[in-house]
Amino acid sequence: MTRNPGVPRLLRRLNDRSALDLLISEGPLTRAELGERTGLSKVTAGQLLARLEERGLVHVAGERASGRGPSAALYGVVPSSAHVAGLEVLPDAITVGVADITGRVVVEIVVDPAGGEDPVAAVHDAVQRACASARITLGRLRSFVIGTRGVVDPGTGDVRFSYDLPAWHTGVLASLRRTLGASVTIENDVNLVALAEHRHGAAAGHDDFAVVWAGVGQGLGVMLNGRLHRGITGGAGEIGWLPVPGEPLPDDVSQPQSGSYQRLVGHQALVALAREYGVLRRPEGAGVLVSPDGTDGGLAGSGDTGARALAGHRGLSGPSAGRSDAPTDHHGAVPVAELVRAATTSGNDGFLDAVAARLAVAVAAVSVVLDPGLIVLAGDIGKAGGAELAARVEEAVAAISPSRPSVVATGVTGNPVLRGALVAALEQAREQVFSDTV
Repeated sequence: MTRNPGVPRLLRRLNDRSALDLLISEGPLTRAELGERTGLSKVTAGQLLARLEERGLVHVAGERASGRGPSAALYGVVPSSAHVAGLEVLPDAITVGVADITGRVVVEIVVDPAGGEDPVAAVHDAVQRACASARITLGRLRSFVIGTRGVVDPGTGDVRFSYDLPAWHTGVLASLRRTLGASVTIENDVNLVALAEHRHGAAAGHDDFAVVWAGVGQGLGVMLNGRLHRGITGGAGEIGWLPVPGEPLPDDVSQPQSGSYQRLVGHQALVALAREYGVLRRPEGAGVLVSPDGTDGGLAGSGDTGARALAGHRGLSGPSAGRSDAPTDHHGAVPVAELVRAATTSGNDGFLDAVAARLAVAVAAVSVVLDPGLIVLAGDIGKAGGAELAARVEEAVAAISPSRPSVVATGVTGNPVLRGALVAALEQAREQVFSDTV
């Protein structure tokens, strides 16, 4: 009979990895507890712990008192055995989080990218500052995951297109790897939010779901069978381009603001809606509404006909009179998320139903194509609207789609892109550190 001398080594490797994963997920365990959970004998579990302790991956973290006999040693993963970095890159800020191998975040900082003309230098500077704050050397970081707005090519790992970050182009990833090491990954920001929701948020325990990001830009993260779906070119989830009845089709795809769905739910459109329903008061003598990006508000009204048609099934009440306690519109300076929050607090059903009807367009489109069963409403607007807005979106989708997904608000606390980046970075680092313990 042919023997395979690699089998015992492979089994030890698998057992070691299983034990390390258990110690991270459940905390310190005794040798007997580890044996019970892995199905190993006490002797084999003891040999396993000795190997991991010799490699500096496991240490005695305390004792568990026993009613009979001596206390049992508790073994835990050594937090400092490796660290990872997760980053969110925006045009005006780079946020860096550093976590140890157990997932504990040891530092989080925000750095000004100083114009962003040189993304490699900006990222390197931000990571160096984070390491200094965490009191570790750059060499201790085993993995870097960077979240950006834009389309990331799954084949090359480079940013294929980013309207907000024009300096992030083909070749940046290679330069980052030369500067920081080979374990640098760039990922679409909403895909990272999906990872965060899967691990820490509203989609925990679900392997099929979609995250609809509603904010300054619109995005979608899709997870099927526990894996992110990026598409052949990385363009899966660019729902700002979704064709919408009543909205013109774009004539220049290099301008994200011209996407039909973006027109329907973008800043200008929702600010106009807030004025219409009295959530936002327009100051006396105000002229054309101007959004934060400097464009005029003419776009906001372009989808009124389509939006009203899509919302018609809801039986929405007419616009309410301007409220004296509503925020004042000073050239569109009030973030849309604040308007949604204000409407939720004041009970402005008309505005919330109108916003929900618009968001339901994307949710219904995703549901009839993918039928994920669960939609997580995230982004600034999703977070501001919370469970109240999510419930209205779910009701609106049920009226226009044969697929009736559950719609829930984001469950991730803190920065969801950063948390997702750390989830991805930890998976990579643990694979590196834990994959060969024999």
